[in-house]
Amino acid sequence: MKVLVLDTTLRDGEQTPGVSLTVEQKVMIAEALDALGVDIIEAGTAVSSEGEFKAIRAISEKGLRAEICSFARIKKEDIDAAADAGADSVFMVAPASEYHINAKFPGKGKDFVIQKSVEAIEYARERGLLVEFGAEDASRADLDFVVSLLKAGEEAKAERLTFADTVGVLTPERASEIVGRLKRELKAPVAIHCHDDFGLATANTVFAVKSGADEFHATVNGIGERAGNASLEEVCMVLDYLYGIEIGIKKEKLYPLSKLVEKFTRVVVPPNKPIVGENAFTHESGIHTSALLRDARTYEPISPETVGRKRVIVLGKHAGRASVEAILKEFGYSATREQMDEILARIKELGDLGKRVTDADVRAIAETVLQIKSEKKVKLEDLAILTGKNTTPMASVKLRINGEERVEAAIGVGPVDAAINAIRKAIKDYADIKLVSYHVDAITGGTDALVDVIVQLKRGNRIVTARGARTDIVMASVEAFVEGLNMLI
Repeated sequence: MKVLVLDTTLRDGEQTPGVSLTVEQKVMIAEALDALGVDIIEAGTAVSSEGEFKAIRAISEKGLRAEICSFARIKKEDIDAAADAGADSVFMVAPASEYHINAKFPGKGKDFVIQKSVEAIEYARERGLLVEFGAEDASRADLDFVVSLLKAGEEAKAERLTFADTVGVLTPERASEIVGRLKRELKAPVAIHCHDDFGLATANTVFAVKSGADEFHATVNGIGERAGNASLEEVCMVLDYLYGIEIGIKKEKLYPLSKLVEKFTRVVVPPNKPIVGENAFTHESGIHTSALLRDARTYEPISPETVGRKRVIVLGKHAGRASVEAILKEFGYSATREQMDEILARIKELGDLGKRVTDADVRAIAETVLQIKSEKKVKLEDLAILTGKNTTPMASVKLRINGEERVEAAIGVGPVDAAINAIRKAIKDYADIKLVSYHVDAITGGTDALVDVIVQLKRGNRIVTARGARTDIVMASVEAFVEGLNMLI
């Protein structure tokens, strides 16, 4: 039987400190989740704010294939808000541990929680909602009570029942034992909801599903309160690839979705994060790269294309001859053995200085050693920036492209964004260039710090990296962008 996927990026994920999504952003993420193939989208908490209510309504009106869910407490006002927003279902939770019962219903007891839960479930069904009923902080609660609470929910006709590891204290072995018992004692489908406080959310979720859980909850990039939730992309790939468990998601859409969520939430994905981190399919070591170029399976468990990515070979102090030869071939250059040794030595020298070696660096080194004079197709002739407290940043740029002068202006969320937008407008007739990533480091301290900007640009299927280093961050960014353009056009 297929395991259901409930994505809670738009509810639990948005509870990440500092994250707040607009209605439009939530709709775009929901559409991407639907295209990925998740079964249930927990779109927010309808009762919490007017914006949340509008977002759930807007998503519900999109006619998506996925079930649209609102989070709710065991309160009528939460249920009414969810129903009025047009949600298909509610994920309703009741406190299960002594900590939560005493904090939320002081002076009341477990019987009161069960009674209120039954009343809330019955009311939600009267309002025409499907009900997924969860025991909150169940992993720190008395398991006998958790079973009694979920049984009461089942008898009240809740469609699905959830065990919530609210503060991430489950272990894989315990998750397996608990789900085994719930499956024996309950007839309704059982779901697992894990947090990552001890770094075990993915493992706990996988063990729960292996032990019979019918559904799991997760967030894109593993975002969420404190240390976050189970990571959607990790759980999906582990279940599908390592255990052969059917989840029905379109794996090639995982990476684009990850980048969309990263962009809107501004929660940066760590480079070493599995599946979607920038380093997941990036190789530098000469020993690795040499074998990889012969057979990608030597150092990649899955092909990057499986999850919508491309392999990247970078150069640095660990670089080997095979990777340098591969990149030179991509540039259309050939070198003698002596020239190759010199190019490799210079690349390693840069790496030893602690620098990230970009494609533009490699090209400059190669052209110097091979004594090649390459004419720059794109030249920056002038740049003007207008910005201020009550002024939308605007940039005007003059470029010479293949000898032709182009002048364009554009606005942006900041001066760098405005400058890049103006350049993209100027070159739009020559090439469709996408900015894949932008990274800046201050090399020196103080207000006159030298900044090092590295950009990744994409044209078609080709991605290049380029660097700009200036005391002016706008000029450093433009320099890097123009350098990248010259490699792509």
